[in-house]
Amino acid sequence: MDHIDRKLLNEIQSGFPIAKRPYQDVGRRLNCSEDEILKRIKRLKEEGVIRRIGGNFDSQRLGFTTTLCAAKVPPEKIKRFVEVLNGYPEITHNYLRDHQYNIWFTFVASNMKAIERCIGEIIEHAGVREILNLPAVRTFKILVDFDVA
Repeated sequence: MDHIDRKLLNEIQSGFPIAKRPYQDVGRRLNCSEDEILKRIKRLKEEGVIRRIGGNFDSQRLGFTTTLCAAKVPPEKIKRFVEVLNGYPEITHNYLRDHQYNIWFTFVASNMKAIERCIGEIIEHAGVREILNLPAVRTFKILVDFDVA
């Protein structure tokens, strides 16, 4: 990465413009063309430096229910389990951990009853025995920007 890539990453973490042509706006701030910004972002995505570009919404204020789940998945069932998870648009992300509860994922749905129904379906279709449903008792939102200097 060169200095422009680093400036670009710093710029888009929390200051991404809400505009008709946001990449043009970012380019202006970095003295680059819109085309150059788009090419750099594409390359950084291909290299795995950028995972996604998107908004973060307060799902509860939009009327949704959220929860964190943890599952005990035997190693031989992980691939199937993740395939089942990825079939649910209500699951925002999932990840593997080095722990007895080795797959963690987050759910956003219209209500807790819908989440519990989906968890039951996942248990049945993926052949696992236990998924913990861990709804937040208190919400903490911390802005984290990484200085890519």
